Amino acid sequence: MSEIKAVRELLDTAARPFEDALAMPPSVYTDEDFVERELSDVFAKEWVCVGRASSLKSPGDYLAYDLAGQPIVVLRDREGVLRALSNVCLHRMSTLLEGSGNVRSIVCPYHAWTYNLDGTLRGAPFMQATTGFCKGDYALPQIRCEEWLGWVYVTLDATRPSVAEALAPLEAMISQYGMETYVESFRETHVWDTNWKVLAENFMESYHLPVCHAGTIGPLHKLEEMDCPPGLEAFNYHWIIKDATLPIGNAHPDNTRLTGDWRRTTALMAIYPSHLVTLTPGYFWYLSLHPKGPGQVHITFGGGLSPDFLEDPRGAENLKLLKTMLDKVNVEDRGCTEKVYRGLSAAVARPGHLSYLERPIYDFMQYLAERTGGFVRPSFEPSAQAAE
Repeated sequence: MSEIKAVRELLDTAARPFEDALAMPPSVYTDEDFVERELSDVFAKEWVCVGRASSLKSPGDYLAYDLAGQPIVVLRDREGVLRALSNVCLHRMSTLLEGSGNVRSIVCPYHAWTYNLDGTLRGAPFMQATTGFCKGDYALPQIRCEEWLGWVYVTLDATRPSVAEALAPLEAMISQYGMETYVESFRETHVWDTNWKVLAENFMESYHLPVCHAGTIGPLHKLEEMDCPPGLEAFNYHWIIKDATLPIGNAHPDNTRLTGDWRRTTALMAIYPSHLVTLTPGYFWYLSLHPKGPGQVHITFGGGLSPDFLEDPRGAENLKLLKTMLDKVNVEDRGCTEKVYRGLSAAVARPGHLSYLERPIYDFMQYLAERTGGFVRPSFEPSAQAAE
């Protein structure tokens, strides 16, 4: 593994005890070589979330995604199987599908080579005279794809353990919510002018809520009531007991599954490397991040409601309330995270000490140090949950 200055600085910082922890050094966010290391050692090897399975219900429903330089299409085939394929034509290597939608077949926009939804080649115009050509020899390469609690993940690593195995401890922690039943009502993509890790860290900590989100969700949270335990191998998390003034953030009156503080407890999860989820008794929202160089991040942004709030007579109003609120939250987060990137790009920028409320950032730093520099993380034991 070649030496990169940013990796060396990251390893030095990650080795500090949490009680004396510093934020990651600026080079980890700004160095071009470090981004290449992240793409090869993190994004090309880990499971990355592309969205919710509920948005790919019907045969032909698809979404396109670029993962560590590999264009991918995730779709529902004719038999209802969720699969991922290389999104590159096997003729002259044009990309095939863009964005999301529904198709009866996959047609190359360059020469109209046409593929079935399982990736096999259906037709190739004007190839009859090419004696070496055999249609049966062509099929789009399959990419590993798995569903976990309603989420769709893909990976380029054929040996990566399954998502369910890696996230079994998290599934046990949040089972009472029934996250797999929540329905995605919107999925969007954006590009912001900040490093992907700045935005990831922003989602991982709630220390910034009263200030950055003073005009939206900040007043609903009390920092002194947040629980930020040490993270586990594949994820970090923290818990918030929210003010009951936001109805959709608490359990619906028809929800008899959640009791006590669980009825108003929010789980905030960072599933490594870049899937970030806020899960409340009434709604969820998420980001899935991918670097576009040091100074830009590609964002998949989505969310929706629990079934009881969605099926409520005020379901349409609940959806509108959620989307309006989250759009405002994103405007606030974009302003804050783009300011952070501009600041850490300054020549005299220096990282400061982390608050105890930023424990997830410390765990994320050690995860990145492990993946990019061979740092040895401690053993992992789940901590007791805040809610009862």
